[in-house]
Amino acid sequence: MGIRRILLTVSAIAGSLLLCSSGKVPADGTVSAAAESTARDLHKTLYETTGMEEEVSYAAFDEALTGYERIDSRKKEILVFVDFSKPSTQERLYVIDMKNRRLLYKSLVAHGRGSGDTYATSFSNTPGSHQSSLGFYLTLNTYQGRNGYSLRLDGLEPGINDKAYERAIVIHGADYCTKAFLNTAGRLGRSFGCPSLPKEISDKIIDTIKEGAVLFIYADDKEYRLNSPILSDSETFAMQ
Repeated sequence: MGIRRILLTVSAIAGSLLLCSSGKVPADGTVSAAAESTARDLHKTLYETTGMEEEVSYAAFDEALTGYERIDSRKKEILVFVDFSKPSTQERLYVIDMKNRRLLYKSLVAHGRGSGDTYATSFSNTPGSHQSSLGFYLTLNTYQGRNGYSLRLDGLEPGINDKAYERAIVIHGADYCTKAFLNTAGRLGRSFGCPSLPKEISDKIIDTIKEGAVLFIYADDKEYRLNSPILSDSETFAMQ
């Protein structure tokens, strides 16, 4: 995909609402009130048609879509959304087909042991912290490692998650991420920072999202929102 700065515009084609990236960003990085209003309407529509209104808050979903639209280097019309405002006892990973506007998978997902017990409340980009990192990623290639079939991740936000590759933060299956473990321990087991999945579904999810899907790991975290180069109102994010 060509590298360019984008302004999200929305068109009605055959009566359908579609995502499209076109035009150039104004010099001051702002968009018109009308464009923002139209984007909000589209986000609301997607929130309802994908069934996500029954799963996560609109504020969280809106952040996920806003970032997804700004990442020009994505290669798949797939959004993977992890909601760490939820406890590990609940399904909180969602794979959304953006083109067809439908939810493909929802799953349990573990957080890093340094981030908390049942809830993930602390986040870090530091090697050795064993904490999860918030923000936006692109999925990369797969490989066979000590945790089996795994998916590498590229953290897109400097200072927030850009050390994910160095930290070996990947998506993989894990025995501690199962309902059986949950029923015994009262929560999922925890990783070294990886968003680990139940083994019975991890391979299918990995094959669906590998090589160019957007992953967003969310928490209700003001510091992240203030520092995110992707979600910042004053900046436009363009992958190099």
